[in-house]
Amino acid sequence: MTKSLQDKVIIVTGAGRGIGREIALLCAAEGAKVVVNDPGVAADGAGSSAAPAEEVVEEIKKRGGTGVANFESVAEAIPASKIVKTATDHFGRLDGVVNNAGILRDMIFHKMSVEAFEAVIKVHLMGSFYVSHAAARLYREQESGSFVHFTSTSGLIGNFGQANYAAAKLGIVGLSKSIALDMGRFNVRSNCVSPFAWTRMIGTIPTETEAEKARVAKIQQMGPEKIAPLCAYLLSDAAKDVTGQIFGVRMNEIFLFSQNRPLRSVQRSEGWTPQTIAEHGMPALAGSFYKLDRSADIFTWDPI
Repeated sequence: MTKSLQDKVIIVTGAGRGIGREIALLCAAEGAKVVVNDPGVAADGAGSSAAPAEEVVEEIKKRGGTGVANFESVAEAIPASKIVKTATDHFGRLDGVVNNAGILRDMIFHKMSVEAFEAVIKVHLMGSFYVSHAAARLYREQESGSFVHFTSTSGLIGNFGQANYAAAKLGIVGLSKSIALDMGRFNVRSNCVSPFAWTRMIGTIPTETEAEKARVAKIQQMGPEKIAPLCAYLLSDAAKDVTGQIFGVRMNEIFLFSQNRPLRSVQRSEGWTPQTIAEHGMPALAGSFYKLDRSADIFTWDPI
């Protein structure tokens, strides 16, 4: 069987553990030369270690693949650009980027510190921008390339205590769509994946109530290896016509998510006042309001 990523050069950020590790291993197995980026920080972004990235590269080579480790942080522009430089220095080109790196600093909104908000935004949203922006110049010159960005139902739907994470993940959706629009003329594709999988970041979810314990037990059934095949596909030439989309992966299910479009409208020929909006406009729209759902309220069935 032909390998779907034969001789392509792929960057996977946050590839030392969890979902990123599985994506890196599968891309290498599919014939790609992989830059395994991971500074080896804790789930909240503290510390550093070369071991996670080095261990993944060692595993790739043990399986007969090609990989190189990179330990830069995505949270600053210059270090992030060095991740792209690692790809070109070692392999001479770049064909795909998976923006997977992330941290969590969960806290109920009124107690969340400015530092906790900014730290999560910098890694997830700014990190996705920095790496993609550095790669975009190469993609423009060679007139090809693919981006896979990681979003989350925390942003797409909602969750408690994750204002920083949700804002970053929904921002990534806008970033991905803009890249798809701006760079489509150069045969560059950009898509989002929302993963359902048990990782050490998800391991920070509180388990104080019976409902929370049941939710975590469901998530623990979903291994990170289930996310990798869709990512590998989106990086491959088989996905040449797939761009600007938002996918979800939950065990053996793949979802295509909706995107914001008008639901309903009201019109008043003489224009509106605050009073007529209260009397007529808002009551007419209220039947189409979204409830304050959380991810768990929407995905209520067991993983398949």
